[in-house]
Amino acid sequence: MDPLIVDVHTHIYPPSYLALLSSRTDPPLLHHPKATGDNPKPSPRLIILPSDAPSANPHADPSTLGRPLTEDYSSLTHILQFMDQHCIHTSVLSLANPWLDFLAPDLAPSWSRTVNEELESIAFKNPGRVYFFGTLPLSAPISEIVESINFLTSLPHCRGIILGTSGLGSGLDDPALNPVWAALEQRSVMIFIHPHYGLPTDVFGPRRNESGHVMPLSLGFPMETTIAMVRMFLVGIFDEYPGLRVLLAHAGGAVGALGDRVQSCVEHERGYYSRTNAERIKGPKRSLKEVLKKNVWLDAISYGATGLRMAVELVGKERVMWGSDHPFFPPVGGSEDEEEEEWASVRTNVAAVQEAFGKDEQGMRGVLGSNAVELLGLDTQQEQLTPDLRSDLQ
Repeated sequence: MDPLIVDVHTHIYPPSYLALLSSRTDPPLLHHPKATGDNPKPSPRLIILPSDAPSANPHADPSTLGRPLTEDYSSLTHILQFMDQHCIHTSVLSLANPWLDFLAPDLAPSWSRTVNEELESIAFKNPGRVYFFGTLPLSAPISEIVESINFLTSLPHCRGIILGTSGLGSGLDDPALNPVWAALEQRSVMIFIHPHYGLPTDVFGPRRNESGHVMPLSLGFPMETTIAMVRMFLVGIFDEYPGLRVLLAHAGGAVGALGDRVQSCVEHERGYYSRTNAERIKGPKRSLKEVLKKNVWLDAISYGATGLRMAVELVGKERVMWGSDHPFFPPVGGSEDEEEEEWASVRTNVAAVQEAFGKDEQGMRGVLGSNAVELLGLDTQQEQLTPDLRSDLQ
């Protein structure tokens, strides 16, 4: 029997969010290029980075900036088709970056509620197939953020939150976040930490544009996640809130490769020790390895068996869950019928699980689906709504 596949890392820009982006003139925004004789129906362009904005590229063709906004980004019909095509039974959708980080404090709470209610509605109409991670109004006052957490825990299909690495604007080690951590711990909310801001572009050198987005996505994103996790660890957030549950994107970035080095540096940091004896009086109380084994889960987006084996060794095979990163990394071959084309990124990540586990079928099935079912309490046996009934609910 084919294994159950559950996708815990898959994104959507719901219609309400696209309307918000369309109303903006600064990134993030949805740019609508003017029609030309050569391109009478240009696709809207999703511009989430300032470097891709028309104002930063005055001589560029506007129809080439950012990403083309295809139906894969926002259409539930296309998402379900993608799932069916790749034998994905259940998806845990999350709003794609940059979430609501850019909103003014007075606007963030209402937009957070709008987006979260829309995702709950989508999940309700697709029982057993769709769940979601909610979005917090992080630019709002702390009391509003905590209230949003309380609201999300009341939604039947919400299975956690997605959180960028900037937090309230100063990173996830910001003491101002403590009431948020406390609320998330109290309600046992899964925290899906996902990158967006990357690294300063200068670190990629003067020829960085020659390779497009390769270095920001392959190096910048994973290092952003790694730094965010280490910052949380070093200031003792997991000591103060030992019940926090964190899911790190992209197989934890470089935490697996650098974790032992981080721990060694902690143990050799003179500033953590008393000057009168060898007692360590500062720094994290638990080791990074202990934190990873108790507080952290990883997605399986590694694109290879080597990275996946490292993820499994880091947190344990029961704490790794499969993801597609849809709608990013689509086919680039220019198929005449792209809806029917298999996504190499999906095939690669499924193959990585199969290769990493070899004859360990139970471990393979766990990562592909059953780990997520158990951890997130997913009911994959629910009867599906008929198309007519789903239409009536819309």
